[in-house]
Amino acid sequence: MTRPGLRERRRFEVGFSLLLPLLLAAQPMATDSYLPALPAIAKELGSASTSLTLFVLAFGFAQLLCGPLADRFGRRPVLLAGLGCYVVAALGGAFAGSVAVLAGWRTLQGFSMAAILVCARAAVRDLYPAHEGPHIMARGLTGLGVVGLLAPLLGAWLVQGAGWRWVMASMALYALLLLAFCWRSFGETRRPLAGDLSAPRGSARAVFASRSFRAWASLAATTYGGLFCFLLLSPMVYIGYLGWSPAMYGWIPAGGSLVYIFSTTLCRRLLRKHGPVRTVQLGATLSMAGASIQALGCWLAPYSAVPLLVGHAVYSLGHGIHQPCGQAGAVGDLPHLAGRAVSWSGFGMMMVAFSAGQLAAQFVDNDFSNGAWPMVVPMLLAGCVLLAIAFLWLPRLQHPMKKESP
Repeated sequence: MTRPGLRERRRFEVGFSLLLPLLLAAQPMATDSYLPALPAIAKELGSASTSLTLFVLAFGFAQLLCGPLADRFGRRPVLLAGLGCYVVAALGGAFAGSVAVLAGWRTLQGFSMAAILVCARAAVRDLYPAHEGPHIMARGLTGLGVVGLLAPLLGAWLVQGAGWRWVMASMALYALLLLAFCWRSFGETRRPLAGDLSAPRGSARAVFASRSFRAWASLAATTYGGLFCFLLLSPMVYIGYLGWSPAMYGWIPAGGSLVYIFSTTLCRRLLRKHGPVRTVQLGATLSMAGASIQALGCWLAPYSAVPLLVGHAVYSLGHGIHQPCGQAGAVGDLPHLAGRAVSWSGFGMMMVAFSAGQLAAQFVDNDFSNGAWPMVVPMLLAGCVLLAIAFLWLPRLQHPMKKESP
């Protein structure tokens, strides 16, 4: 008698597996397509790196609010509100007349992104058991990589052909189409416990009491912190220091996304064969190798882009392994607090990225006297920490992402 309901659930899961990459991809639409526009914005309005940094800062803090809201009121209303605000913020940024106004709209866009990603990641835990989480996230992040591949190319093309304001307009259009699709197709995934819509008291302490959460969330935060320093500083390195055009630069994050797509696909195969810990150990080795190649290039060939490009590709291979494992692992042991676990994990990622990015940016001057080192050193430090997490911390967990029934 329950088969029609089961079929309906399976149909929704299939639809969600198609929707998940589009929801996750709202982030590279807001960041990767924006990167080629930074020099043009700086020329017209003033320094634009602050707007990207404030976006990340708002994205991090807002997750602490969106997680509890999604646990209390459900994923659907919070997701739809986030998409609506994303549209408004992108349109506001397109018409900004000063860098301060642009930064304000980007801050609102960061808040909106928090709602979208928290609900998307929490819905994965709602719909799938813990041991399937990394596979589902890897599949979703593969789709994110496809958008990440196209976003910087689109941004560079729009900047050169129509101006940076059309980059913001394209973000608004993407979110508007996604809002219409979610309004029709995204149903509520959270299942209240015993009719109580509120999460248990002391839930933040319960999240951090989980050894599994602490380890996997640290993995996700570290790998993203290293990559964010690349995202923040690479336009200055390649366009300002090495003299590349914005159109040429657009292929660099696009190429990284292409590697990321391959890596998330590889991650699913490695997980089936070796399990999460061995898979992450391979990823950490790749992360360290990529950062080391870049460091050697800065030392031996400071004006060559080749070691920077090769190192970035190898680091991206590791990043594509760490992200699905880290994001799914952080919430795996906490199905009843999925929204809060996702929000604290995301907050940690953004705070590490913000702190590392702010510190690294202090070493970039108008003469680029430090070359590419401000971009490379944070990635090198991230590689060291990833090795420690993968080989010293994760193996000590008793039952990482053990199997369970949905």
